[in-house]
Amino acid sequence: MASSADTVENGPQQPEEGETRRDFLMLTTGAFGAFGAAAAVWPLVDQMNPAADTLAASTTEVNLAPIKPGQRVLVKWRGKPVFIVRRTPTQIAEAKAVKLAELVDPETDEARTKKAEWLIIVGVCTHLGCIPAGTKQGEVKGEYGGWFCPCHGSHYDTSGRIRKGPAPTNLPVPDYKFLSDNLVKIG
Repeated sequence: MASSADTVENGPQQPEEGETRRDFLMLTTGAFGAFGAAAAVWPLVDQMNPAADTLAASTTEVNLAPIKPGQRVLVKWRGKPVFIVRRTPTQIAEAKAVKLAELVDPETDEARTKKAEWLIIVGVCTHLGCIPAGTKQGEVKGEYGGWFCPCHGSHYDTSGRIRKGPAPTNLPVPDYKFLSDNLVKIG
């Protein structure tokens, strides 16, 4: 049996190899715990990213080559109709000649187009979300030669600006850019 005199004679205890081993085990356990927490949290963070099909639908590329001057086409983008019009020089001149004071939502034709020949607008009436007529052959285009919303009687001009009716704002212009002279990317 060791007496108190024996421990005093030996002096303070020197660190044993078990303490450094304990430190190593604590560090290893902490590292594995952090990795485990990250592995548990990653699926929760990753599920917030948009799905591949959603990313694919976020943009639409349209070949403009087959569209003749004066022709209107309808394409889908994010589930919404988008009207693309290759305007004639007469239509462009008429749209530019409109006085801003005559407009419900004043906006110049130049602000609504990147190239005067091409008008690209979202085809959803800003009143209650109906799809205005005037894109297909034979449909009523309204008093201003643009679009007519049959739901409540809004009339839009050849630049997609509201001219008459209950709609509060112009037909919206989506984000788009020309990839080449004949290819446009919407979105």
